[in-house]
Amino acid sequence: VQLVESGGGLVQPGGSLRLSCAASGFTFSSSAITWARQAAGKGLEWVSGIYSDGSTDYADSMKGRFTISRDNAKNMVYLQMNSLNPEDTAVYYCAIPKYDGLRPPYDYWGQGTQVTVSS
Repeated sequence: VQLVESGGGLVQPGGSLRLSCAASGFTFSSSAITWARQAAGKGLEWVSGIYSDGSTDYADSMKGRFTISRDNAKNMVYLQMNSLNPEDTAVYYCAIPKYDGLRPPYDYWGQGTQVTVSS
């Protein structure tokens, strides 16, 4: 199983980024995929997730700003992040939930991609 995140970077407050997660080594179309993040000195925070049927869920602070999507033909999951603020600064990971649902614990996760929101 391999998950590879990309798309992070430095963005100004109010800006946007689109994160990508390339998946391989498992039956992607049957798997829920989730995004989580970890800010420096803080614990892992669940961000969003998408089920195999395309239904989605978001943490309250991300609703209306973030959009998760998937492309089963490409084994890709995306996280479109808009209206970013400095509190969104973190390393973002895509992960496969261990159990039914979208929340931790996770079976697998990638190396992460850094998102920094700063002027």
